[in-house]
Amino acid sequence: MGLHSGVGGGSIATGAGILGTITERIAGVLWPIATLRWTADSAAAAGSRPRDFALILPAQVPSPISALTVWDAWPLLTEAGGVYRQPPGGQLWFALAAPRLADPDARHAHARIHLLRRSGDTFEALGPAFLEGFTPGSREWSGSASIDAADRVTLRFTAAGRRGETALTFEQRLFESRGVLGEDGRIADWTTPREILAADDVLYRRADQAEGEIGKIKAFRDPEFFRDPGGAGDFLTFTASSAATPGEFDGLVGLARARGDGAAEPLAPLVDASGFNNELERPHLRVFDGRYYLFWSTQTHVFAPGTGSWPTGLYGAIADELAGPWRLLNGSGLVAANPPAAPQQAYSWLVLPDGSVTSFVDRWAAQGEPAFIGAFAPFARLQFDGDRVTLADG
Repeated sequence: MGLHSGVGGGSIATGAGILGTITERIAGVLWPIATLRWTADSAAAAGSRPRDFALILPAQVPSPISALTVWDAWPLLTEAGGVYRQPPGGQLWFALAAPRLADPDARHAHARIHLLRRSGDTFEALGPAFLEGFTPGSREWSGSASIDAADRVTLRFTAAGRRGETALTFEQRLFESRGVLGEDGRIADWTTPREILAADDVLYRRADQAEGEIGKIKAFRDPEFFRDPGGAGDFLTFTASSAATPGEFDGLVGLARARGDGAAEPLAPLVDASGFNNELERPHLRVFDGRYYLFWSTQTHVFAPGTGSWPTGLYGAIADELAGPWRLLNGSGLVAANPPAAPQQAYSWLVLPDGSVTSFVDRWAAQGEPAFIGAFAPFARLQFDGDRVTLADG
């Protein structure tokens, strides 16, 4: 379960040969075959902009869940990658949540992972996933969760700051804890959180800033679990910053692979946006029609100046094998963006295994000045045609 797979190193065939497994061993470190460079030039090579997400109408703005602000959310998945359904068919979800505050940006300083039960289009709050003070950070940021055949849940998450710190910092570390799912949909007997991957300052820059500004801090967060159906093992994707080319705009999609001892070993990044974008957030891998798809979210204000007018939206890449080579979806990487009339209406998109897409209503602006909502946005759905992925009709 979790990252416990006991995966060994692999081999590759180069030149005119067929790409083999994902890694080769260089100087004792496992490296993937190639990293996709996402640059202003490569993104600008696209044709027309894909269809935007629909404008969220007043009747579609959901009521808050309890008295909480809710944003980044993810369902409990099976280790094979399907959404877990607890009899008689409900789903267990996790989300970052905080009390409703006068300044919505202040929620990041109060973020805790909460449990939710989804039945149809309704979400019910079940309370915090962990007891107060249980995790090693002063806050809990995004992650992912999977369940094994024995109903043991592994929750991977970002510990932000340090428990007990008097002034909140922006340090980010990756942890996991395991618990047992009960019939009531709650999880008990959580194990002591264990750090599963540390930034090495060779590939991945340490995110240990004492102070920072939203959109400008460095990243080492958002661990997302992926079991390769091709048999290469268990992996993590994560939001990261480059240690090789550090700068104001040095965003990466990081990749790590399980070791036999249950921790993860860093691999070279899947995507390098150095010089172009600072945050490729909540990256996640999915498989559709036998192809590998990588998705991430990013915002207008984290693109480097002078690199073009890029919208806040869902972006992605595709490969025929997990080893790559990876290429940008729709030519530019853009899959779907917020509509021009409401450029900040939603954020933090997550593509589910059935091709549907969840996000949260951010600064909704269908009427007047943008107002922060902090609740689930209407679900969307993607349609897949190889390298072209767009929103489905309806």
